[in-house]
Amino acid sequence: MADMPPLNVPSLGRITEGLTDSLVSRTLEFVFSELPTWRDDPTRGLEEAEERLNAQLCKYLNVAASDRFPMVHFHHEEKQTGIRRVDIAALPKQGVILGVTSYSIYDSFLVFEGKRLPAPSRSREREYVTGRATKLGGIQRFKLALHGAQQTTAAMIGYVQGGTFGEWLLGINQWIRDEVGSETESGENWSLSEQLGDFKEESALRVAVSSSVHVRNSSAVSPEIQIRHLWVAMRN
Repeated sequence: MADMPPLNVPSLGRITEGLTDSLVSRTLEFVFSELPTWRDDPTRGLEEAEERLNAQLCKYLNVAASDRFPMVHFHHEEKQTGIRRVDIAALPKQGVILGVTSYSIYDSFLVFEGKRLPAPSRSREREYVTGRATKLGGIQRFKLALHGAQQTTAAMIGYVQGGTFGEWLLGINQWIRDEVGSETESGENWSLSEQLGDFKEESALRVAVSSSVHVRNSSAVSPEIQIRHLWVAMRN
């Protein structure tokens, strides 16, 4: 698994000098820093549906990147394993080599899955973690290599539409603990080490970040994937 430094939450709005030259790290920092500006954009239509929020954010990131992060462009509904599509993908504006892998302008080097918190219905309450047999869970799809099979780092964007960041951190970690030792219809195994950690909140901007590491199946490029969780409060 690639080693990635923690995001520097107080430095929102710029790429910090402390970050490595990793394009993945810099892209995560860019997206995180832009979340409050996107949310508060007075020209943005107010939406609650996950699909519309993902589409809005992708459009915004492309415009923002053209001014402030020109080495990357973003694509909505990027094709993944089988018929699966991930919500947002980051691709290089020109060919680049990351580690030992070469990426063209057609290859995503980082993918993002967006989820509403809370989920839109009681039956989908735990979908940030798992959808069980439906395989609609955000973390679950990364564990099964349905999303991000070619990446060692990925991200989830949490559109927090109710509750506090701290409450969601506790709730999501409880859902993960509930899966440990249980038989899942989709075949993935969970461990306590997969809980979210390194939590940081920027209360003034109403965003938060945390990270987790997950074991995944053998079809992926690496046995583990690191997920950065980028959360933005959508309501006052």
